[in-house]
Amino acid sequence: MIRVLVAEDQCAVRAGLVLILRSAPDIDVVGEASDGEQAVALARELRPDLVLMDVQMPRLNGVSATRQVVAERLADVLVLTTFDLDEYVFGALRAGAAGFLLKNTDAKDLLAAVRTVARGEGLISPAVTRRLIAEFAAGPVREPKADPSVLDALTRREREVLSCLGEGLSNAEIAVRLDMAEATVKTHVSRLLGKLELRSRVQAAVLAQELGI
Repeated sequence: MIRVLVAEDQCAVRAGLVLILRSAPDIDVVGEASDGEQAVALARELRPDLVLMDVQMPRLNGVSATRQVVAERLADVLVLTTFDLDEYVFGALRAGAAGFLLKNTDAKDLLAAVRTVARGEGLISPAVTRRLIAEFAAGPVREPKADPSVLDALTRREREVLSCLGEGLSNAEIAVRLDMAEATVKTHVSRLLGKLELRSRVQAAVLAQELGI
């Protein structure tokens, strides 16, 4: 069972999200938050598997809330936004969000996104995410370019996996590309994130883009 905390300040939108999530037999909505501070507090109390986080909320915005939730390793965060590419999304990714989703996403895709993040795969929609990664790496909002020497800690295989992440590939797609088991891919992803001190696959993808690997 995937335990989800829904953080959204608009009551009608939050109710709709909860209704959709509760329609799935493998998803349990364990809590609801109407602002960022409440989202962090409930994440600490309930320890959900995933927080569905609106980026624009009162008291504490979704970016700051995401940063706290991820830093304390309370849950994975899937951010909700009205716009496909905006400053809030970039901020959320820097804060360690596992991915993002548009509010107008249909029910089927919402459930699929939650399941994807719960499996440890942060790249929700490859087409959109690849565009996002490219703009993140090239745009004026990016952080200073990474030092290539950070890759010295990685094995050859881990570098290959990192390169695939930079293309926006899922674990299953990486497994096919590199001819290895999907579970092995997941292990490599986990190890390279630890070595590079990154919080999410998306951050790893951005690093790969910045380093041109």
